[in-house]
Amino acid sequence: MAVFILAVGAACCLGLGFVLQQHAAQRAPKSDLLHWRLLLDLARMPDWLIGLGFMIAGLVLSAVALSQGEVALVEPLLATNLVFAMLMARRLTGTRLGRSGWAGVALIALGVTSFIVAGRPQGGGTEAGHLRFWLVVGIVSGLAVLLVLVAKHMPLFEEATLLALAAGLLYGLQDALTRMTTERLDEHGIGAVVHSWQPYAVVVIGVVGLLLVQSAFEAAPLRMSLPALTAAQPLTGIACAVGFLGDRLRVTPVAVAFQVVGLLAVVGGVVLLGRHPAMPGHHHFHK
Repeated sequence: MAVFILAVGAACCLGLGFVLQQHAAQRAPKSDLLHWRLLLDLARMPDWLIGLGFMIAGLVLSAVALSQGEVALVEPLLATNLVFAMLMARRLTGTRLGRSGWAGVALIALGVTSFIVAGRPQGGGTEAGHLRFWLVVGIVSGLAVLLVLVAKHMPLFEEATLLALAAGLLYGLQDALTRMTTERLDEHGIGAVVHSWQPYAVVVIGVVGLLLVQSAFEAAPLRMSLPALTAAQPLTGIACAVGFLGDRLRVTPVAVAFQVVGLLAVVGGVVLLGRHPAMPGHHHFHK
């Protein structure tokens, strides 16, 4: 019950934080997009700082929940931040998602849940060697860079989705590196952590991810960015954990079938929300 309350509390904080951040980011100059000065401009806005505070609180609560409970229980609960965010966005802006919009939200939440519950990722395996580790890190980082490069040539609405996907990939990698850091701390103490590169990589990825997310929030309404971020982060985190932390997924025919259905539901939900006319928020910006 404690893990459930922590995870839902984290989702609520994350959802509120994202809405407040997007509400502020849409007022930033469009020339700030993907530039570091965007973060400096946003730091002068009280509602963005409050949103950042809620997001940090959500991250802390989610970290505590993940340290005490199964990934298969916590991650689907964290994915409900999308529902909280859409509810709060409606309160803040007076706009509605409509039936197909909520169907998209439900598909994403159920898809992530289906994948994680069916796969039941479990730790305890042996960590991968250097080659496999850097291969996985390289693939995830490379995909994120590719998404950002492609996004630069897209209209702002489509750019927001790709930037959020890139941030989700990086945040998933960050989750895995955070787990490596905490495991090293438990086994070898703070000295070993300070002299390893992972905690510094966690900070750098966090800052780059923050810039991508805020740029996505600035470019288009929340429905264009948050679903992609919400779907990509836990799935990438699990892929990294299986790829180099030694986690295992269930590979029985039924489990694999539910994992595939879950992934298809996530993709369908993102597409449905992206095409939905509700929650326009602004005019359709083009470069």
